[in-house]
Formats: sequence, C-alpha cells, structure tokens
Amino acid sequence: MSDSPARHLALQGASNFRDLGGYPTTDGRITRWRHIFRSNHLGQLTAADIEILRALGVRSAFDFRGLEERAAGVCVMNEITVHSLPIEPTVVAALRAELARGTLTAPVALELMRESYRNYVRHNTHSFRDLFGHLLEDRAPLVIHCTAGKDRTGFACALILHALGVPDDVIAEDYLLTNQHYKRDATAATDLPEDVRNAIGSVEASYLAAAFEAVGKEYGDIETYFRDGLKLGAAERTALKARYLQA
Repeated sequence: MSDSPARHLALQGASNFRDLGGYPTTDGRITRWRHIFRSNHLGQLTAADIEILRALGVRSAFDFRGLEERAAGVCVMNEITVHSLPIEPTVVAALRAELARGTLTAPVALELMRESYRNYVRHNTHSFRDLFGHLLEDRAPLVIHCTAGKDRTGFACALILHALGVPDDVIAEDYLLTNQHYKRDATAATDLPEDVRNAIGSVEASYLAAAFEAVGKEYGDIETYFRDGLKLGAAERTALKARYLQA
C-alpha cells in the first residue's frame, strides 16, 4: 500500500529505527502503525531526530542494554520514560577469549552469536516477560532497543510479532531488515578480525533460529513458552492483539 507510513525512519543519530506496523497476521488483521518502534540506542539523537520522535509521540523506551552500555549512551530525550530490562552482553568478551587462545575464526564467531541467542531463552526470559508486562499496560507509542537494536531487540520483536499472530516468514523478513538499516559503529571491537566483526555486526537467520530452537528444547514449543516463560495466557494474548492490531 503506497499510503502506508515509512517503516524505516532515517534518523541522523540512531540507525535501524523502524516501525513494527503494517504486518499481516494469520487471522487477517495487521499490526498497528506508529505504536511499536525498534531501534539502536538513543544516546546520540540529534535535535532534528528529537523533533521526529516528539512528533511520533514516543513516550516510553524499553532498554535491553547492560549496566556499562547504558551509562555510555544515556537516552537524550527527557520526556521518554526509560524502562531498563538488562541483558548483559557476552559475545565480545567470548570472542576476545577465543582470540587470546588463538582459536578465533568467523565460524566460531557465528556459533558464539547463536549461543548468545539460545541464552536469551535459557537465562534472560525474565527480561522479555517484563517487556510483555509493560506492553499490556499500553504505553504506546514506544520504542524497544539495545545498543545496536539487532540481537536482544531482534528476538524481542520476533516474540512480539509471533504473539500477535504474524507468520514466521514475515517475522524473519522483519528481523533481517537490520542488514539494510543498521550502521555499524566503526570504532567498536577494532581488535577483532574483519570477518569476525562482520559476523557480529549483522544478523542472519540462523541466529534467530537458534533462539527458537532453545525455546523448543527448554519449553517444548512456542505456545508453552508464551504461557509458562512469558506469562502470556489466552487473556493476555487477546489483550495484546486488541491494543496492537487493527482490522
């Protein structure tokens, strides 16, 4: 539909800022535009960016960054209420340990990325559960982010779209849009080889698949994960759909 709002908003001080609206669901509805956004961190927004976010009416941010990451890039918009849902980053430290051992290769980096996604399910389900608790309180328009807005945020957004009934192929498509819109920080992890930095600076389908693989292993299936892990029963799922879907 040509009259749909832009999915990706080209901000100067944030990359990968995009809207989860306009996706079809299996029951024939679509996700609401201008309710849920995803982004990298909001610590470098320009004055022009701030005007755009004000015009969008963004009032809440859900921040998956760890302690040091948050301190390094505090949200510059005072009127946004930031809710911290910390998941401490592990990948770069693990890569540096492999580098010190002389065992670091691109395939090792890919597997460490996949393992970090499995750990979202094994060790960080409480943070995603908290996010859904907030979403049920209807604080939209809101933005979900971490540092790059691609991994912790990517899994969170995949869960949201899944809970709303968006088909798997569309969820995967949204997840992979990061590779078009994320501007990598050229100063990050410069001690690591280029092919390794490429592996951690982008997303691939196998990362998200690893998280859902862990869901199957730990909980049996995604519906059980929603119910037991994320505390989303039938009533909560219905309430989520009422808020974030349109006919």
